[in-house]
Amino acid sequence: MRVTRAEAGFAAARGIRFEEEPAPPARARGGRWRVPGRFCASARCSCLRTARGASTRGSSPCRVVYVDTGLNTIKLKGEDSCGRQHLITLKLNAKYPAEPPDCCVDFPVEFAISWIPQSSLVDIYNQFLAALESLKEFWNAMDEIDEKTWVLEPENPTRSATRRRIAIGNNVSINLEVDPRHPTMLPECYFLGADHVVNPLRTKLNNNMHLWDPDITLLQNLKEVLETDFPSRAVLEKTDFTMDCGICYAYRLDGAIPDQVCGDSRCGQPFHQACLFEWLQGLPSSRQSFNVIFGECPYCNKPISVKMSMKKL
Repeated sequence: MRVTRAEAGFAAARGIRFEEEPAPPARARGGRWRVPGRFCASARCSCLRTARGASTRGSSPCRVVYVDTGLNTIKLKGEDSCGRQHLITLKLNAKYPAEPPDCCVDFPVEFAISWIPQSSLVDIYNQFLAALESLKEFWNAMDEIDEKTWVLEPENPTRSATRRRIAIGNNVSINLEVDPRHPTMLPECYFLGADHVVNPLRTKLNNNMHLWDPDITLLQNLKEVLETDFPSRAVLEKTDFTMDCGICYAYRLDGAIPDQVCGDSRCGQPFHQACLFEWLQGLPSSRQSFNVIFGECPYCNKPISVKMSMKKL
């Protein structure tokens, strides 16, 4: 990206300075300046530092990937020690540098920065890099799950996502809520599926919980505690253990996948929570107790129940 001398002057007033790059004489006479692609570690560089002259000595290399025309929004790219790419978006307000810019990151925890009026954008960037390293183990754990198991939800997890719903078998899955500060500790778990399949898994989890070892990976712990292997992405296709809703005949409905299953072992038909609730609500034979509605499975007529979603309460 290039800016004119007038724009560079305006940027300096906002606390941003650009380093002029060597250019052929014809371009230099045109008065065009280029936003440098990197912060330099040398004291000579003045890339994106405050007008107060904060030094960039000792700062880590980074790349400017975007600056808006008003020079109020800046996007920087950083890399953690495992090679993952991350972005931070800085939005400079009218009170900058007396007040810090707004920072937008894709983190599973709050990104709280330390700032004084003499601070520079480089200081924020270095804090950003430190935060990346503090979350490295969390992302390692989630990446292993994403790469080696079939994740049913979320469909396209972001770096801030702490939840994973992993397929265990046909219409059976486990939902995990991982603590990003302690990613190798036992996460919050609950199972989804028919009782005759889920109950043995719950028993194994309760009986083997003492075997959880924080020194091995999250996925390996789950395998050992549950005494099971998760379906491999290298061997099975997603369609091998996913079934459409028995009411709407779709797999995804408003982003949700079937999470209610008929408890009869001879049926095991899955349904979306919303579909099953509406179906049972329309049956004259159904009854409701608090937030649970009871009725019959549309396929086998065996007893089935579903909780009302929070949206309907």
